[in-house]
Amino acid sequence: MTNVVLYLRYSSDKQTEQSIEGQDRICRQYCERNDMCIVGTYIDRALSASKNTEKREEFQRMIKDSERGTFEAVVVYKLDRFARNRYDSATYKNKLKRNGVRVISATENITDSPEGIILESVLEGMAEFYSMELAQKVTRGMHETALKGNSCGGSIPLGFKVENKKLVIDPLTAPIVKEAFERYASGETIAEIYKSFNERGLRTAKGAKFNRNSFHNMFNNVKYIGTYKYKDVIIEDSLPAIIDKEIFEKVQARMQSNKTTPAKKKAKIDYLLTSKIFCGHCDSPMIGESGTGKNGRTYSYYTCAGRKRTKSCDKRPIPKDFIERVIVEDALALLSPEKIEEIASIAVNQIELENQENEIIPALEARLKTVNKSINNLLKLVEKGADVDSLFDRLKELEQQKKAITFQLDEEKRNIFTIEKTHIIRWLSQFSKGDIENEHFRRQVINLLVNSVTVWDEPDGWYRITSIYNLTSMNPTTFRCSDSGVSGPPKRR
Repeated sequence: MTNVVLYLRYSSDKQTEQSIEGQDRICRQYCERNDMCIVGTYIDRALSASKNTEKREEFQRMIKDSERGTFEAVVVYKLDRFARNRYDSATYKNKLKRNGVRVISATENITDSPEGIILESVLEGMAEFYSMELAQKVTRGMHETALKGNSCGGSIPLGFKVENKKLVIDPLTAPIVKEAFERYASGETIAEIYKSFNERGLRTAKGAKFNRNSFHNMFNNVKYIGTYKYKDVIIEDSLPAIIDKEIFEKVQARMQSNKTTPAKKKAKIDYLLTSKIFCGHCDSPMIGESGTGKNGRTYSYYTCAGRKRTKSCDKRPIPKDFIERVIVEDALALLSPEKIEEIASIAVNQIELENQENEIIPALEARLKTVNKSINNLLKLVEKGADVDSLFDRLKELEQQKKAITFQLDEEKRNIFTIEKTHIIRWLSQFSKGDIENEHFRRQVINLLVNSVTVWDEPDGWYRITSIYNLTSMNPTTFRCSDSGVSGPPKRR
């Protein structure tokens, strides 16, 4: 059973609490039909999806909570409840994807049109690329800051404070750090120390009570012996030391001796073809599963849902890594310069189409035109000698309306998203040369190009595979291949 959360939202005073109740009912019915377990609900009221996404508190809480791994999907009434702005939608869906969470519409049979899928995949990839590029620039700047021994921001360790961009000893909290090191080096337990500190009302650098983790971080921080460390930058004796190196080493030795091997976390397996791969024998979706062999090694497969749930199909499982790699190789082989040009054109045209379909801007422009006409008519009456005092209040009211509408119109126009075709082509050209060994790259290829994959078992033990692509100009490809480890391209039919 899939764990999901519901995200419900209405955006104006024309919608009421009943709108939320209706969304909730339909989403719950959808989850019940599809064997989904609802583990939480997030509701934003009277907030627009096309702007101020960062101000939707419940939405942001949901994005943050997705990091915990407690749910695998977000179910919405319609995709526009998630976000109307395509860039926001791509950005936040990508954040959820990184946490293993997908967005599902309870009322729309497909996630979007093929063109919309292509556009969203392009935007996700480009957003990530430019984000990484920005991160690299920031990292270079932080590296230079670190080389000067200046603070790079972030949490200031207990016992220090920042003066003139440098870490200096805080005389009020440094004694706490020194006491903690000395007591632990002399044999006291961490539990004894943090209980003592909390009873005395002492607090961490963040103002919280002490716990075991507080001391783990403290005892491993080389800044306390005067060593500045920021990623690969290490400068010894560049900070004022709070702890003697001898005591620091004693603490390290004791921590090492008390160290226990942490339990191994179960690796999370990402099945990249989920919802896209189908059994050719019974048309059921194929789902990911894994098992452990006699040698202790974990094996991952795609298995026919019909075979697994009802035993109604004899389709044999297909190895995950094998089928994903074959599909990605096949898709990349078709990504020629001509196809890159076509994808860029589709993305740009889709952006223009969605901008043209914006209903808010024309409505605001019509309202503004009506208000301007009313203002002009009043001014004409004044010119003809009408009583100014009797018209003043109405004129003032219309001017206020004009100001409010103009402000709202400017806000909506700022939300119109455009991107140059040349930028998309440049990114796609770089993208086509990506590392196929990288799982994240393989996921991007599948999201961008692959619409569906159907697999049949062949009598000789091979597989027959048909791939259908998001680009309609890419004809479906059918080929035979084997997972026996034989190298070479798929044999086409």
